[in-house]
Amino acid sequence: MTRFTQILVTGALALLPLAGAEVPRKSPEFAIQLPPPSGQLLLSQYKGKVVCLEFLYTTCPHCQTASQLMSRLQTEYGPKGFQALGVAFNDMAQMLVRDFVRDFKVNYPVGFSTREPVHGFLQNDPKHSLHVPQMVFIDRKGMIRHQSLPQADTVTSTEAFMRKTIEALLKESAPAATSTKKAAPKKS
Repeated sequence: MTRFTQILVTGALALLPLAGAEVPRKSPEFAIQLPPPSGQLLLSQYKGKVVCLEFLYTTCPHCQTASQLMSRLQTEYGPKGFQALGVAFNDMAQMLVRDFVRDFKVNYPVGFSTREPVHGFLQNDPKHSLHVPQMVFIDRKGMIRHQSLPQADTVTSTEAFMRKTIEALLKESAPAATSTKKAAPKKS
């Protein structure tokens, strides 16, 4: 292998963690543990809505700011079919979520998870670092349509980007409801 080829391959391998997950893709199920006594909620409960799922650290200033923005967006777009959700996965998140919600006046469900399911959902290798917040936008049909890059993503959690993405996804039609009724016969 020539020196140039070796440098090229090494550089390409170093960029792999920055590439991000496959999008679009079907959203896998994800369980969010809520502070006691609330139990858990499942991401699939929100099929038919446009969902923005924020994976966060309760101690991260960028996550705190994004959560306050998502609260405003929830108030504005919630009646139109939008649902914001938060998942804290930092150390001791289960003990910090309740104070996080109170201190930052979060008006949507925020729970916690361990790191392994979060990395799996995001299709991120746990050996690679992951910057937070990680934002995932899911359409009404349960397809992940946009996701933050694992590192150095300065766009996805901005207000302009979030509004544009939410508004575009809200304009798309909801999945057709499945009905067990038979269609009435056509009259001739």
